[in-house]
Amino acid sequence: MKILWFIPTHGDSRYLGTSKGARAATFDYFKQVAVAADTLGYEGVLLPTGRSCEDSWITAASLIDATRRLKFLVALRPGLVQPSQSARMAATLDRLSGGRLIVNLVTGGDAHELAGDGQFLSHEARYEESAEFLKIWREILARSHDGEEFDYEGRHLKVQGAKLLYPPVSKPYPQVFFGGSSEAAHDLAAEQVDTYLTWGEPPAAVAAKVADVSARAAKHGRKLSFGIRLHVIVRETEDEAWRAAAELVSQLDEKVVEAAQAKFAQMDSVGQRRMAELHKGKFNKANIREGLEISPNLWAGVGLVRGGAGTALVGNPEQVAERIKEYAALGLDYFVLSGYPHLEEAHRFAELVFPLLPLSVQSKLPGRTLTGPFGEIVANTFVPKHTLVSKISQS
Repeated sequence: MKILWFIPTHGDSRYLGTSKGARAATFDYFKQVAVAADTLGYEGVLLPTGRSCEDSWITAASLIDATRRLKFLVALRPGLVQPSQSARMAATLDRLSGGRLIVNLVTGGDAHELAGDGQFLSHEARYEESAEFLKIWREILARSHDGEEFDYEGRHLKVQGAKLLYPPVSKPYPQVFFGGSSEAAHDLAAEQVDTYLTWGEPPAAVAAKVADVSARAAKHGRKLSFGIRLHVIVRETEDEAWRAAAELVSQLDEKVVEAAQAKFAQMDSVGQRRMAELHKGKFNKANIREGLEISPNLWAGVGLVRGGAGTALVGNPEQVAERIKEYAALGLDYFVLSGYPHLEEAHRFAELVFPLLPLSVQSKLPGRTLTGPFGEIVANTFVPKHTLVSKISQS
């Protein structure tokens, strides 16, 4: 089980859909979140992509020297950069970071945004281009270890004598993540990617996705790993957690929700439609669980105004840990999480939930590799006892 966090390169806030409690997207803040995730023992961080975000590649590169073990899950956007150039960027970032790059293939689902980036292909054609892009990208990187060239001619892309002189540290290439809910997306995942990443849907829906992609991959003699993208709202008690969820959307205006849902409805992303179907635009400030708790402890309220991943696990540490274990039992290895605000919630989740999970990071948790007092010494005399070990799950 590997837990990743999130760098909010589109800005951060204590409340959704308002500037109240907002934090600007600055390098200093990104670095704070990255350093926190690194020292707390998260496997890596996801850097989002799109015109609402700072560039993920430049941001990831800027954080290399501020971190030690942290991996960077960075977006590949077919159609915006040629695959050979993207391969060089990936090899460089992987080399300079000491093999800490993971890539996330993103085809895009907003036609208006894509048009602004010079991408005018249909949904089906975008996946065709993405498949060609990824094949070229993978082959250039894989062959770079032996200094080989690569030729390819497809419907959308063509290269002749493509060659990379500086190979990546990761072999044969950095691990490729990808998420998509359409038939074309599942086919692409089955044929080429390493890890299929789904947005947070109820366990039965996730199980169906895992089974479908696994069956398609088996036809190609391949086996994928799986992951899930979720928000988390965890507090020491269940009541506190749901109060925190209510606080998160307490400044939301119904008109803002309507405007956001109208925009999402214009997208051709199947995954975005599935997110919208979970909440159906319903919003009752008096009872935020009504119509939005779509499965035990799984809340669709984030998706009222946030595109992409729109669900959160809400509950006390034991409840959130159990939900994560339920997803893990379906075959999921990677959990890409986030919370508002991201700096504080990175600490909170690590403190409350990490000790309850069967993680490889247990040996890195505070108190396992350090010596000395933990917490503020009382009256210059009394040293607080460290109790983390007693909480750690033996599962």
